[in-house]
Amino acid sequence: MTAPRVFVIGAGRAGRALAHAMRVAGVDVVGLHGRREAEGITWGEWPASLGTASVVLVTVRDAELDGVLRDLIAAPLGARAVVLHASGNMEPPALDLLRAHGHEGGTFHPLLPLTDPTRAAEQLKRAWIGIDGDEGARAVSRDLAERLGARVLEIPPGVKARYHAAAVFASNFPMVLLATAMRLLTSAGVPEDAARGALGTLLVSAAQNASVMGPAAALTGPVARGDVETVRAHLGALGDVPEILELYRAMSREAIALAAEQGADAGRLEELRGLLDGR
Repeated sequence: MTAPRVFVIGAGRAGRALAHAMRVAGVDVVGLHGRREAEGITWGEWPASLGTASVVLVTVRDAELDGVLRDLIAAPLGARAVVLHASGNMEPPALDLLRAHGHEGGTFHPLLPLTDPTRAAEQLKRAWIGIDGDEGARAVSRDLAERLGARVLEIPPGVKARYHAAAVFASNFPMVLLATAMRLLTSAGVPEDAARGALGTLLVSAAQNASVMGPAAALTGPVARGDVETVRAHLGALGDVPEILELYRAMSREAIALAAEQGADAGRLEELRGLLDGR
């Protein structure tokens, strides 16, 4: 495949991170374009370098995506430039309009929290990228992923919202759980820095185990052991924080299913279900 020439639209963290990582990987990034309202620069004012790109990667927020793609219909794109977007959730209607103008399109969604552009090149070497779209667009996405050192996950047709919800569970909700755990520990008198360090290390270690062994085999703790009395103590300790108690009950119910996969004692698991349900 001919070496891609990439023009990135969206100069937020994701756009800057991907542009930086591609440059480090030797990809020719011909432009990084962001809207700067304070300077009167809008999406529709495209630099000449846009027309030299074989790949246009749009990394704007979901709420802006369809509008930016519509602006590209009248933009000076290369005759057969492929248009990719980095949204894991959207199926933008404007992509079909671009297809009607001869531009294949699809998704290039890094399954990675791109919070620090300077670390993106190294992080992407261990990451997966969700792709879909026309065959030519998927081929370009696979090529870009390979150049970055990443692997690809083909998003099945018609399930993109479910795919993205899974990514939210894996990427966003652990931050909520960590914040909840820190709240409990600091309320018990542990300094915040110590709580963040200790619980962060615990979370990373558990995630590493799960990535190697699978979630069920990596599960530890009272539910995995069928330890009814420890769970009872937890429920009592959380009685003054009902919102956390509700979360504990919900997560423990899901943990019971994982424990059952690993052959935990069925009688103890049933006792745990009754305890969590207030029976």
